Order: sequence, then structure tokens, then C-alpha cells
Amino acid sequence: MFSVKIWGDRGSMPVPGPDTVVFGGNTACLEVRCGKRIIVLDAGSGIRGLGDWLARNELKNGPIRADVFLTHTHWDHIMGFPMFTPIYIPGTVLTIRGPVNFEDETLEQIIGNQLSYRYWPVRQDELAATIRYESLKETELDLGDGIVVKTKYLNHPVLCLGYRIEYEGRAFATAYDHEPFMNLFPTDPAHPDYDPAIAEEGDRAAREENERIEAFYRGVDLLVHDTQYTAKEYRANKVGWGHSSFEYAINAANRSAVKRLILFHHDPNRGDTELQELELFYQGKLRGRTGLSVEASREGTTYQV
Repeated sequence: MFSVKIWGDRGSMPVPGPDTVVFGGNTACLEVRCGKRIIVLDAGSGIRGLGDWLARNELKNGPIRADVFLTHTHWDHIMGFPMFTPIYIPGTVLTIRGPVNFEDETLEQIIGNQLSYRYWPVRQDELAATIRYESLKETELDLGDGIVVKTKYLNHPVLCLGYRIEYEGRAFATAYDHEPFMNLFPTDPAHPDYDPAIAEEGDRAAREENERIEAFYRGVDLLVHDTQYTAKEYRANKVGWGHSSFEYAINAANRSAVKRLILFHHDPNRGDTELQELELFYQGKLRGRTGLSVEASREGTTYQV
């Protein structure tokens, strides 16, 4: 079995309520099953539900063991960790991996700071679980049992990793939180700082980085990609915020021969009705023109890879 279950797919902050029932209001958390192995991607508020489910259903089979991979340490991707039930159960063994932060704090310190009395009633050194932390860069990991995890730096205001998991001849990848690379130098000849050589170099560098991202998830069976904005919203005032548009994600996935694309990291201001309208709009645009399957992420859905 190779599957991905969505426990949280919202971006920026949790938004529970009647307008987010269909697509979900919890922030990012994915449960990946490779045979009997449990891999968790991100510890947003969705990890609370996953932890409760594991305690009810997996604990009877023995201690809970899991590999936790964090895309980055922004609040919406780690905020659920203190409510992850297995960390309070003796015998639990977790390996938590994530990108090396640009600040002086280690991954353990960043996660552990949530578990201090100023924020939470239980401190990190009081947890019952055995937890090991490992900082990641761009690399390839052999987790054993035929599971290979590859990482790729994405374009986000803080160091952020995309993950590609390969198992039994199939592949699943993530590309969030991410926005396309772009030329940061003036390209208008009328601009006082315009330099044609530098402008050309900027175009080339951005193009090459975008090609590397697409190569990272080329040909995967399932891709979960950032689509927090529409192209119009992105161009209006969201450039540099570290998130992609629906249009960019769909076009990039199509170029990369992705089989199934899941639109992810929903904007907290976008309710069920609007999300459903956008999903139907883009599905209609693609119908009969490509073999790419596209759908918006729904919390609670399990996708078979």
C-alpha cells in the first residue's frame, strides 16, 4: 500500500467553521503510508486529528513509530505538534527532520520552544516519547523497506523543502510553500538601473531554477502543489509571499508529465463555495486537452499513489 491522507490542507492559519466543512480548515499535515511505515509531512493543526487516530487505531499493534518531515518551520506548519497525542505516550519513537534554518536555533529548539511554559503547560523534556531531530538540506534518504525520500529547496521567504517519496515503483511529491522563481533585476530599458547583461542573466537564473523544480517532480503519480492564489490575486499584491497560483501549478505539472495534481494550501479567506467553483473551472479548462487529473485537496481524503 502506498497512500496519502490529507489531515490538513489550509494555508497560513486554521479556519474552522461552516464555510470550510467540505475542503477543511486545518493547516498542513499529510499522512503517507508505505506498507506498514508511517510518514508524516508537516505538523500543522491537522496533526492533532492524525495523532488521535493513531492512538485509537495503531497503539493496539504496538508502540507508534513514525518519520516526521517538516517542509519548513513557519507557524502554520508546526503549530499542531503540542497536540499530537503520541508524544505523550511511552514507547512512541519519532524522527523529526526538516530544513536547516537560517537562524541560530536548531530544529529541536524551534519545535521545542512551543513546549515551554509561556506557551504550553507541558515542557519538551517532560514528553513520554523518544524524539530524534535531524536537519536536512537537499539530499536523498534511504529509509529502508524500499522507501526513498528526496528533497528539493523551494522558493519561500524561509528555507523550505519539497519532498519526493518513491516506493514500489511509484512516486509522490510535494511543492508547497512555493512560488515560481523570477528575475529580480530591472528588465525595462527605461529603468535607471537597467543593465541588459544583468537582466539576461536574471532571466536565465530564474528559468533554470524553475526547470529544476519541475524536474524534481517530473513524472510523479501524485503531486500536492501550492495553489493559495489565483493568477490575478498573485500579480495584484502577493508576489514575494512564497505561494503559487492555480494557473502556475497546473501548467508546471502538465509540463512535467504529472499524472494527478492536488491543489493545496488553500487561502484562509477562501470558503467551500469559491473553492468548488475554482476546482470546476480549472477542470473544465483541462477537459479533453491533457491527461493531467486535477482536483482541490479535501481534508480527510485518502489518495492511492
